[in-house]
Amino acid sequence: MPPRPDHQRPLHPVVQDVTQRIIARSAASRAGYLAMVHAEAHSEHPRRSALGCANQAHGFAACGPDVKLSLRRRTQAQLGIVTAYNDMLSAHQPFETYPDVIRRAALAAGGVAQVAGGVPAMCDGITQGYPGMELSLFSRDVVAMATAVGLSHDVFDAVVMLGVCDKIVPGLLIGALQFGHLPAALIPAGPMSSGLPNGEKKRLRNLYAEGKLDREALLDAEAASYHGAGTCTFYGTANSNQMVVEVMGLHLPGTAFVPPDSALRPALTTATAQRALQITNLGDEWTPLGQVIDEKSVVNAVVALLATGGSTNHTMHLVAIAAAAGIKLSWTDIDELSRVVGLVTRMYPNGSADVNHFHAAGGTPFLIGTLLDAGLLHEDVQTLAGPGLSRYRHEPVLDAEGGLSWRLASSESADESVLRPAAKPFQPDGGIRVLDGTIGRAVIKVSALDDEHRLIDAPARVFSDQASFIGAFEAGELDRDVIVVMRFQGPKANGMPELHKLIPALSVLLQRGHRVALVTDGRMSGASGTVPAAIHVTPEAADGGPLSRVRDGDRIVVDAHAGKVDVLVDTAELLDRPAAQAPASPATFGRRLFSSFRERVGTADTGASVFDLTRVDRQQDSAGIDIVEAAS
Repeated sequence: MPPRPDHQRPLHPVVQDVTQRIIARSAASRAGYLAMVHAEAHSEHPRRSALGCANQAHGFAACGPDVKLSLRRRTQAQLGIVTAYNDMLSAHQPFETYPDVIRRAALAAGGVAQVAGGVPAMCDGITQGYPGMELSLFSRDVVAMATAVGLSHDVFDAVVMLGVCDKIVPGLLIGALQFGHLPAALIPAGPMSSGLPNGEKKRLRNLYAEGKLDREALLDAEAASYHGAGTCTFYGTANSNQMVVEVMGLHLPGTAFVPPDSALRPALTTATAQRALQITNLGDEWTPLGQVIDEKSVVNAVVALLATGGSTNHTMHLVAIAAAAGIKLSWTDIDELSRVVGLVTRMYPNGSADVNHFHAAGGTPFLIGTLLDAGLLHEDVQTLAGPGLSRYRHEPVLDAEGGLSWRLASSESADESVLRPAAKPFQPDGGIRVLDGTIGRAVIKVSALDDEHRLIDAPARVFSDQASFIGAFEAGELDRDVIVVMRFQGPKANGMPELHKLIPALSVLLQRGHRVALVTDGRMSGASGTVPAAIHVTPEAADGGPLSRVRDGDRIVVDAHAGKVDVLVDTAELLDRPAAQAPASPATFGRRLFSSFRERVGTADTGASVFDLTRVDRQQDSAGIDIVEAAS
């Protein structure tokens, strides 16, 4: 593993203060979570040795003779693989061959690896604007539960997780954190090669929205953008996942954006599997996931997200991941950090470059190094590679014989139009801000907004579904200054779909010189940002929030400078108005199966989760050992 430099920069006082506030706020729930982790850690090892003979025999019945012998001996570590493989989605298609690579790596390291289970992997790019999108956010919690089911056999000493996109990585982490005594690592597949430039793709989408481009031409453009195996190359939620996971120390250094066809990729997969086996409770480097993800690593994840202009979806995902580890992260924490963390990258949608250009400019090793040098990241954290985030200043390389090693990355960016030092950022604040006001609380992505679009004051036009908006746009009813209110899109109403299908039309209105913004209790794609959008509004309209009382013509102000989102209606008058009622959620496309999720789901600012993982009840058994039951 890469070495850890001796020096450490002083931490920025705001980063320090926010971290200490999170620690204090989380004291009870975090202590309960860690008691659960340590109670499990003190059980028999290897894990399978506590099972009865029949139980254990079921676990290795399908294995070959050599593996059966290894498992019977109870001396080797057993590695579980949780995979999101399917061959329809480009980001997950490469995972087909990974289990065999991991099994061979485990055997070479004196261990055994088995696939513990599979989790669903859905693509927002396919369901965007269609009924399946209403299952998207809830799929995160389904992934978490599926992960827990895979690990419930309790035979594994460590786990590696194969997942990349949107809700999948957060779901894997939430599930694995319920087995926080296990060391855990994530293994990505890497991005596809760069295709049609993002600016050209956006231009053609806008032409199609105006009726100036036919469907075949648009499909040609989209197929040239999404054209091979690997993650989509824009900086959306999938690639934000990889950035966040690496900064949290859950990849090996420099792993996030190595492409699928690189010779480094199988070498990193092998090394990750073997490293996971090295840090089990059977040795002297026990590094459980529940300790790697702590208050400091959560703050590091937020800082990296803000510094890179990452996906707004993580204002919910990071809150939910933190809660799964007993940590209470708030939107206020994110907003305070955003005020002192400068934007150091330009990747689409806040620039023309993609993640391949970012990787070539220095990638995560440079990013982590410059943020450490600026005192914006905690260095003193535990990681998969060992103690200290400074190890992640290194990049992986292969020698002439194919051996893997790490070298200290350059302290200079190879392209400052894509990636800059923290000392001279593209803008002084982070990519995401929190808005408060008479409409409620919301987040806005500012990294891609021109300064003139950070303050919008215009009359409202209210919609309750995307089709009505598209119809109004095509009829010319929105060809003016307007703030589009899209309500009843929150988690309780319809599962909080992303509303990226609105962006081409709204972009056209901006290009025509109109003052335009979106206000919604729904989500936007991680690739959105050029249209000012106050999103994730809470309380949502279906909860009787102020959005349910807004009417056509009400003046609304979206002010990213001041952090405000207000409807300019007298408060008494607004409260006197009857609340609009949410449309009934259709039962087709599996939505009926998720009715209990909609009834139970929490608010966007608390992670939009169906779980309640920061309320922990503690008691002791007869021996005085903590027994922890997380309320759900």
